[in-house]
Amino acid sequence: MSTAAEFDEFWVHTVTVRTLIGTGAYGDVHAEPVEVTCFAEDKRRLVRNSDGKEVISETTLSGPVERSLIWTPGSLVTLPSGREATVITTSTFTSGDLDLPDHSEAVLT
Repeated sequence: MSTAAEFDEFWVHTVTVRTLIGTGAYGDVHAEPVEVTCFAEDKRRLVRNSDGKEVISETTLSGPVERSLIWTPGSLVTLPSGREATVITTSTFTSGDLDLPDHSEAVLT
C-alpha cells in the first residue's frame, strides 16, 4: 500500500499555520502557530471560495493528507517569503484502491 511518505522528498518548504478555531467578540480566533512541511507553489489563479464567489489565489500548498486538519479555510499561513495569506479552500485527494499516495491541498490568498 502506498503512503504519504512516498511524497516526503517533495515537502521542501516550511510554513507556519495558525488554524482558525472560531470567532470571538473581537473577530476570528486562531490556534497557536504550528510549523509544517509542504510544497508551496506561487501561482496566480482564479478559484471559488466557500460561498461560491470567484477570488484570486496566489499560492497553493500541497502536503500529507493529515494537513487538511491544520490548514482549514480561514486559517492564516506565513509563507517562506514572509507573506501572510489566508486559506481560501482545501481539497483532500485519496486514491482508494489505486494504491497511490494520498495528499491534501490548500489554496491561499
